Amino acid sequence: MASDHTRSAILAAAERLYADRGFGDVTLRDIVAEAGVNLAAVNYHFGSKDELIAELFVTRSIATNRERLRELKAAEEQGGGRAPIEVILHALVGPTLRGCLGPENQRSTAARFMIRASIESVPPIRRIKNREIDHLRKFAGAMRRALPDRSDVDIYWGLNFALAMAHHTIRESERLTKLSEGKCDLDDVEDVVSRVVSVATMALTAGKAETKAPARVAAR
Repeated sequence: MASDHTRSAILAAAERLYADRGFGDVTLRDIVAEAGVNLAAVNYHFGSKDELIAELFVTRSIATNRERLRELKAAEEQGGGRAPIEVILHALVGPTLRGCLGPENQRSTAARFMIRASIESVPPIRRIKNREIDHLRKFAGAMRRALPDRSDVDIYWGLNFALAMAHHTIRESERLTKLSEGKCDLDDVEDVVSRVVSVATMALTAGKAETKAPARVAAR
């Protein structure tokens, strides 16, 4: 088997198994059996299970982040250098939600792998998330331009809450469907995106919330 083909076979097999069974339950021996290669090939191309997981996650994340930045750039160009906050947030959360929700995407291996990555916090993925933040800085800058009256702290919290809502919605989609008895349609992805963006926008544009704890009422 040619080297590039071997590498691709390992990645495809690993992604399928991780998507189906999770990171903890899949061993390197499971992956080599699925890929039809030997263990030495995995060690040669990736070195370890963590490095294999990292490469899969980086590959999928790069595609998502490129789409985010493409949408952000288009929005700012259309706005003459400053886009509305709701359009910025749409560019931030839209690619993630569209990539993981909807009947077609939920069945794809790539989407199921990224959903698994969102659910299971494994060290190689945590390290990548904590390291790869340059694209998020670009969103923070765009948000500052859109909301110049907001402090940096407000901007960072707003960005964090928008991402948190998107990822929580992906992780808990099945529970929300059961809780709402199907009234919340997770297959209507654009509606989901709009709802996340709406709440995140309200949080950033509403009157500044009081952040200090209320004083204790003196005991009588």
